Amino acid sequence: MLKTLLVLGALIIGISIGIAIGNGAPGVVDAADVIGSLWLRGLQMTVIPLVVALLITGILRTAEMASAGRLTVRAIGTMIVLLWASAAMAALLTPALLSAFPLPEAARIALQGALSSAEPPGDVPPFTEFLRALVPTNPVAAAANDAILPLIIFTLAFAFALTRLPADRRMPVQGFFGAVGDAMIILIGWVLLLAPIGVFALGLVVGSRAGGAAFGALGHYVLIVISVGSVIWFSAFALAAIGGRISPPSFLRASIPAQAVAISTQSSLASLPTMLTGVRSLGVGERTADVVLPIAVALFRATGPAMNMAVAVYVAHLMGIELGPVALAAGFAAAAITTMGSVSLPGSISFISAIAPICFAMGVPIEPLALLLAIEVFPDIMRTLGNVTMDMAVTTTIARAEGDTQ
Repeated sequence: MLKTLLVLGALIIGISIGIAIGNGAPGVVDAADVIGSLWLRGLQMTVIPLVVALLITGILRTAEMASAGRLTVRAIGTMIVLLWASAAMAALLTPALLSAFPLPEAARIALQGALSSAEPPGDVPPFTEFLRALVPTNPVAAAANDAILPLIIFTLAFAFALTRLPADRRMPVQGFFGAVGDAMIILIGWVLLLAPIGVFALGLVVGSRAGGAAFGALGHYVLIVISVGSVIWFSAFALAAIGGRISPPSFLRASIPAQAVAISTQSSLASLPTMLTGVRSLGVGERTADVVLPIAVALFRATGPAMNMAVAVYVAHLMGIELGPVALAAGFAAAAITTMGSVSLPGSISFISAIAPICFAMGVPIEPLALLLAIEVFPDIMRTLGNVTMDMAVTTTIARAEGDTQ
């Protein structure tokens, strides 16, 4: 939390100093631009190897859990369906929210000018070309060109092929990619140690070029992303009512302690004991509670696809990029798939590793993510709240389906 507050403070101070400087010190602004760009590139260089490593290890870990029995398979299957539904909801809702409550045009133009160096990774091809490109002829070239969706498809195919190998042949490959992922996480941790400096520099540039509009835009962004996340939170009550046959008032009373821990710690793992107590008070049997909830904490992040997709769509709106159906479909697929790989990561690391691939898939620049990372502390509260509540709702649903209720 201290690191998060330091980064947030650096952003606020940077923007404030930039507003005070204005156009009066171009040398200072140019130097800050270079520093901020170098820090951002340090984050960007880790995205592709981290996503590939996390997807492979995530698929193998999921396959190992699914082999434990019918209860585990039912739980994982339900969670995967909900992840795809979460991404689809955001792909439809976020553009609608931005159409109904757009960022003021003056603020958007000012921020576009401040982020003028941000360029999209590339245009999204027409639908027929998009379909052809889904299967890469050269996965190395796809990685080099930031063609993230074809790379993800190859990685998924490779990971599922690994699950067919005997354990003695699979484990060395799994260990290799596990080590790659761990090394990338360490490297990102080193880069994030410099986050106060990098965010301060980027904030100074944005404040100098966009003025006070920067603060208004960041507030608007937080409200839009939290609104999308709140739909997942409300959906948990609907799922518990339909799938678990538990009334919303009863579910709310049982989930309040876990939600309180989630808000105060921003950690699903820290909320696990209170989640277990809550679902047992709702009549969920110990067999289901003791299996499904740990799996949910390890593999399932219900708000991830929705809120990550919302961030990417917001960046497109901020930069004046029109997202057509093909771009939204590409982002939807990337959001649903990459969440499974980044579920166990700290919030600041998963923010980059999960959202950058969505931006790449939709042809949206990732440079604004560095600023949005600094204020992730506010959406992250809704992320954890929604995840914990949905974990409990899924558990009650699986218990009802398995007949493990009291």
